[in-house]
Amino acid sequence: MELTMSTLHARERLLTWLALITVSILAWGYLIMHGMHAQMPMNGEMTSTSDDMSVLVTATVMWSVMMVAMMLPSASPMLLTFLRIHQQREREAGASTATWVFMAGYLAVWLAFAGAAAVMQWALQQSALLSSSLGHVTPLLGGALLVTAGAFQFSDLKQACLNKCRSPLSFLMTEWREGNGGALIMGLRHGAYCTGCCWALMLLMFVGGVMSLVWMAGLALYFLAEKLLPQAERISQISGFLLAGVGVIILLSAAY
Repeated sequence: MELTMSTLHARERLLTWLALITVSILAWGYLIMHGMHAQMPMNGEMTSTSDDMSVLVTATVMWSVMMVAMMLPSASPMLLTFLRIHQQREREAGASTATWVFMAGYLAVWLAFAGAAAVMQWALQQSALLSSSLGHVTPLLGGALLVTAGAFQFSDLKQACLNKCRSPLSFLMTEWREGNGGALIMGLRHGAYCTGCCWALMLLMFVGGVMSLVWMAGLALYFLAEKLLPQAERISQISGFLLAGVGVIILLSAAY
């Protein structure tokens, strides 16, 4: 019986791995298929309320898929650790259900961020602060975002949230709640910590271009490195110096 349960647990972990990989691939595939050919309305092209709403809906969909594609891979260690602990505590099959509830809570926070980012994108377009159809902000605003993101890398909030994201076992031991309702709350809390860690860097999509696949991939890899590589605080500080330095250069260049 023990061997059978171990086999079921191993199969459950394998299926969860495959599901996470599949969802990530589908999200990236959508971005590659649609993002490369998408063109944002240039300033002044929107002429009606229905046009504005269409742009907002399209932006929300794109940001939502971006959040899944960029953040799900870096959340996979937490999700798989949750699955394993749930299996050990419950000693029965079916832990994957709670894992997907956990993931739903995690992604719900990022989807809320996606909605806010889409509104921000729409507002920037209305204010003529997006300088191209790919979604680059003006140099002054881009420089300011870079400096802000660089400074945030040194903040206590950044490090506190990053520590929660880097230590799945510690997070789950201190935050554990029973049942699917508990899994949802844990997912929401982990999503909040993850968003608190990455929000400033995510806004750099407006600097590199909202529709830029290169920037999406670059940020996704950085988020993964920050959570998995040793000496995360030093990585954050180095990136903070670089971001702030580039931001200052852009601001000085735009001012003179």
